Amino acid sequence: VQLQASGGGLVQAGDSLRLSCAASGRATSAEYMGWFRQIAGKEREFVAALDRAGGGAAHAAFAKDRFLISKDNAKNTWYLQITNLKSEDTAVYYCAGSSHKWIELSDVKAYDYWGQGTQVTVSS
Repeated sequence: VQLQASGGGLVQAGDSLRLSCAASGRATSAEYMGWFRQIAGKEREFVAALDRAGGGAAHAAFAKDRFLISKDNAKNTWYLQITNLKSEDTAVYYCAGSSHKWIELSDVKAYDYWGQGTQVTVSS
């Protein structure tokens, strides 16, 4: 297992969560780290990503106010902090890593490594 996502669960609207993605093996050398989510019945969508150096973080338009991606190089782990959760945030959240030097951050096909997904369910 090269990426292990965790931190999801059943929460109430307005709560906060921090998702974690622990990398191992070759995934620890990923050039880019990202988060995607898949709402039931919909395509997987980009949430946020950043590069290995920690700069160049990008967030999807819907995620700019309440989502924040960060990383801890020493732990080979990246995070997605979500605040003020809403029912529409209910989804399976996937972390992803890309070994490529130059990518379109929001392109799901640009990522080589995927975590197993962690379910976030927000009750209103």
